[in-house]
Amino acid sequence: MPSFYELYRSSTLGTALTDSLDELIQAGHITPQLAIQVLEQYDKSISEALSNKVKAKATVKGKLGIYRLCDDVWTFIVENPTFKFDHETTTADKVKIVACSHKRAGE
Repeated sequence: MPSFYELYRSSTLGTALTDSLDELIQAGHITPQLAIQVLEQYDKSISEALSNKVKAKATVKGKLGIYRLCDDVWTFIVENPTFKFDHETTTADKVKIVACSHKRAGE
């Protein structure tokens, strides 16, 4: 079975899922093995949904503060970014962008 990146587990949705699974384990309603299977399915489903269903594009301009490549994962820290979408522009003080290859290392 191919493995998927686990980075979406730290999103709001992923954190809520993990917290709920922990509560279910503590209450004895599910096993830790089932919780791991649920998280693996979440990793797969969120990755596929973002890849296949999200068609929005944006341009980003800002000061690139830090960038690094480790294990085929790029991390960018952009200061004072401006995001331009089709009909909207928004700004922030600082953002962290994590970009992963569509294939895992070794595939």
